[in-house]
Amino acid sequence: MASSAIASSSTPFINKKDVGLSALSSQPSFSIHTGRKRVPKKIVSVMTPQQTERKPATTGSVKTGMTMTEKILAKASDKPEVSPGDNVWVNVDVLMTHDVCGPGSIGIFKKEFGQNAKVWDREKLVIIPDHYIFTTDERANRNVDILRDFCTEQNIKYFYDIKDLGNFHANPDYKGVCHVALAQEGHCRPGEVLLGTDSHTCTAGAFGQFATGIGNTDAGFVLGTGKILLKVPPTLRFVMDGEMPDYLLAKDLILQIIGEISVAGATYKAMEFVGSTVESLTMEERMTLCNMVVEAGGKNGIIPADKTTYDYLEGRTSVPYEPVYSDEGARYLKEYRFDVSKLEPLVAKPHSPDNRALARECKDVKIDRVYIGSCTGGKTEDFMAAAKVFLASGNKVKVPTFLVPATQKVWMDVYSLPVPGSGGKTCSQIFEEAGCDTPASPSCGACLGGPKDTYARMNEAQVCVSTTNRNFPGRMGHREGQIYLASPYTAAASALTGYVTDPREFLQ
Repeated sequence: MASSAIASSSTPFINKKDVGLSALSSQPSFSIHTGRKRVPKKIVSVMTPQQTERKPATTGSVKTGMTMTEKILAKASDKPEVSPGDNVWVNVDVLMTHDVCGPGSIGIFKKEFGQNAKVWDREKLVIIPDHYIFTTDERANRNVDILRDFCTEQNIKYFYDIKDLGNFHANPDYKGVCHVALAQEGHCRPGEVLLGTDSHTCTAGAFGQFATGIGNTDAGFVLGTGKILLKVPPTLRFVMDGEMPDYLLAKDLILQIIGEISVAGATYKAMEFVGSTVESLTMEERMTLCNMVVEAGGKNGIIPADKTTYDYLEGRTSVPYEPVYSDEGARYLKEYRFDVSKLEPLVAKPHSPDNRALARECKDVKIDRVYIGSCTGGKTEDFMAAAKVFLASGNKVKVPTFLVPATQKVWMDVYSLPVPGSGGKTCSQIFEEAGCDTPASPSCGACLGGPKDTYARMNEAQVCVSTTNRNFPGRMGHREGQIYLASPYTAAASALTGYVTDPREFLQ
């Protein structure tokens, strides 16, 4: 799907323009209901043949073509069609909250609906303690107690509790970082509306659903009614084509996009990702892509569901779901095109995610530490990528390198799954040989600072290369710390040299 409009300059950004009609990678709408059974092959192709006439949307007959985001919100608001700027009452499929915002949301719910009120649906509420867990901070621990009491009172079906803070393995229900746990536990499904009291709830858009973060007040209202008033966002379309170089990861793609449009470039807009490169990404890499749309101000990110999506969901959920796809006549606010084969490894320099630079141009930046973890960079494939770099080098790390798996499942994968090409070694064995810290208990802790006794928190003014998603002053603890956002490849390469390092030094 290479474009003849590719510019001859060195930038991989090809073209951006106002468009009225979608073009490449369009798929007609169709209904699908799946649970634990495998989806028939005839309806799960990444690309379906072009139709002479556009099939009607699953939301009913429409006068104007709609984007994926518009279709989901139309269906959830029981309307045949919606347009950007419309305010609609939306029925919520899943509400997630955690230990930071959960107590406040519960307080508002009880204040407005009554001390004895019941939540709208005990099976559609998912409560995941994950942020300030492994700490002696009494107020942080009290937050988890409040969640536990509420879930007992309301008989909440999906509460991933933790009681033994000394050994997370002693808590079979404890999962870890909410955005990764939501996917692993089957709460992310195509065509649905998922809300969470966390800005990175947009991660779930990787599954072809509308997913966005909300505040405590809105969450309190959803707890009582199952509804929320939303303004339909216009959609920006990002077409990413070309073969993905073996030294790039999805983190590089989203840093490229944010650097191109700025941290305000998608304010209250949907960001739709399509193209042959996106189709080739695994689910975990798609989650990384959608995770950081909020760093561009995006309301939500979204990727069309396909066989990769259905294969991931198989066995994880028994809830029927109905994917939707943008119409051929859908209208986009803007379209951006990238030739991914021309991209190079990137970093975001302090103190903004759009402060983009080539990793090779920052080779003189001396660093004090490396952090690999979080909802953005703490998934199984992220640790596999870091292990690949350490394995290729065979050297020891030059700076402290902290590893925090996102969830208990990821932690187990780090210790059990062999790394391809390693002769059977696991990530944990490779990390130990490289001199990294022992993988820690799954949580969000150091990514956003946390209490001072949080593992890997920056308590000094240091320079850190991190696979996390934000590098604002104070984000990982000390407000004079400097954070360089990078992919797991770049983070691991930097750990080996003690400087910001292009991973191609070890991968080529």
